This record gives sequence, C-alpha cells and structure tokens, in this order.
Amino acid sequence: MDTERINELRKEWEAEEKIAHIHGWDFSHIDGRYEEEQDLPWDYKEVIDAYRTEKMKLFDYDTGGGEFLLSLGHPYQNTAATEGYPPNVELCRETLLPLGIDFRACDDEAHVPYADDSFDIFINRHGSLNAKEIYRLLKPGGHFVTQQVGAQNDRDLVEMVLGDIPVPFPDAELSVQKNRFEEAGFEVIRAEEAFRSIRFYDVGAFVWFARIIEWEFPDFSVEKCFDKLLEMQCVIDKNGFIEGTTHRFLLVAKKV
Repeated sequence: MDTERINELRKEWEAEEKIAHIHGWDFSHIDGRYEEEQDLPWDYKEVIDAYRTEKMKLFDYDTGGGEFLLSLGHPYQNTAATEGYPPNVELCRETLLPLGIDFRACDDEAHVPYADDSFDIFINRHGSLNAKEIYRLLKPGGHFVTQQVGAQNDRDLVEMVLGDIPVPFPDAELSVQKNRFEEAGFEVIRAEEAFRSIRFYDVGAFVWFARIIEWEFPDFSVEKCFDKLLEMQCVIDKNGFIEGTTHRFLLVAKKV
C-alpha cells in the first residue's frame, strides 16, 4: 500500500472517529456499511407480543431513546420506561413524556423508582439486569422478556485491534443469568443464545462503531490502532469485508 493511500485512509478514519456519537440508539450513520442481527433465531418483538396485551402495564428498562419501545405501539397510558445515559434521558423527556408515557431517569438497576408489583410485563433490550429488582417490580404472574448482548460479543474484532484484553461484562452469560433469575424466584420459560456474523464493508464504519461501543473497545483510537486498521483494510481489499461474531441471548421468565 503506497504512502498516498495510507495518508488518505488515515484522514478518512480520523474523520469517522471525530464524529462518532449517537442520538438515542441510532446507527443509521453506518447503514449499508455494516450488518448484524440479520438472522437471529428469534424475533424479539414477536416474543414480547406473545406475552403482551394492550391492557397490561408495560415497563421498558434502559430504553435508549425509546425507539424500540415506541415501535411496539403499546398504549401510552399503560407504558413506563427508564434510561440512565444523560443525552438519552433528555431525548426521552422530549419524546416520551409528551405522549403520556411514565418516563423516569434511572441509572441504577438495583433501585428502580417504581412501587412493588407495578407491571404486568417488563422488557429489557441490551440493558442492565437485576433479577431481584425485576421480581419486585412485576406483578404476580407477570413476565420478564429480555434480549441481551453476551459476554463474548465482538471479541474477535476486539482482539484484531486491541489484543486479548479482559471481557468487560463476564457475567453476561445465559447460564449465569438463568441461575440468577431462578434463584430470585422466577420460572424460566425460554433461555436461548445465538452466535452470528457481524460484517463491516469499510474500515471507517468499524472505526465509528468501535468508538461508539467504547466499553467493548476501551482506549481504542485510530492513532493507537492504525497498523491494525491497515491490516483490516488489506482484508477488505481482498474479501470485501471484515467479519466478527456477535453473541446474543434471550431470556423469558415468569414471576411465580
């Protein structure tokens, strides 16, 4: 690879690094430049709908910007949500509160600001988990439905640029969480996991992604990882993409 192209790539990647931020949980900046979650063996929305009726009190923990929650079309007066990331808290206050959704700021999964037995269904997509607190908040017979990012998510991509660094959330394993929910008093109805492909079609998209998912890629930067990024570019030049592995798990539990 000649010096001129290397310098062009550096400028391109540094530009992606500079603009790496999101509003809510919006990855549209890299639409068409990467793909993931294309073939999970379950549809999270369909799983929720199997346990949801419009009369139920529904709660979404770690709602992000509320995008997925709103896609459910649940009656606003029967909907509540929390979020802890400050920019998303402000977004939720602007978008959810005017609709009549009971939104409250919360960044502590062990102390959620609602009364005991408040909800018929509790959902959580990629948010923090606390089985005992979830049990407290659900009504008897209520259901908890979650899709989680597993501990091994993107590890091959992490190792490509940062080496064998510690796993950020080692407890994010299906077996660990299943045991915790059973110990809290739940009946586990579904417990499934999947490992699937994630592909990036240009290194700039990967740079943006790695800066956004900073807990998986701690201390990542174009400067620090430039030689590794060049190696990625060579793979893309040859194969058309770089590929990693996602880790997801689904857990459905009933309060008994």
